Amino acid sequence: MIIFSRRPSLKNPNQQLRFLPTISFDLLQPLRQWLNGLEICDPDRARLICQLVPAQCPFAQEISFAGLIHFKIPPLCKLNPLYEEVIYLRFRALCYLAEKCPSEVCRYC
Repeated sequence: MIIFSRRPSLKNPNQQLRFLPTISFDLLQPLRQWLNGLEICDPDRARLICQLVPAQCPFAQEISFAGLIHFKIPPLCKLNPLYEEVIYLRFRALCYLAEKCPSEVCRYC
């Protein structure tokens, strides 16, 4: 992917802006494609995914002592670069279970 950025020349303010190409690489793109390409075609695999991937981010904590809040740990899931792909995988697994075995979906929500 080539991104063009504007960078003014500081030597002559009357000179036109030049477009310099900047190349950006996404090192996690193959892993994202693999996660998005996983097919859920087995109820056991769908159950395993629903058990392993939590429905909510479990990392948000408030550390307190004697009823006073000392500090908060923010939810770290949003810092995970693959967060959206993993949540989408869990959603697809839940949809598969809802279509194949409707009685089992309630315990994963």
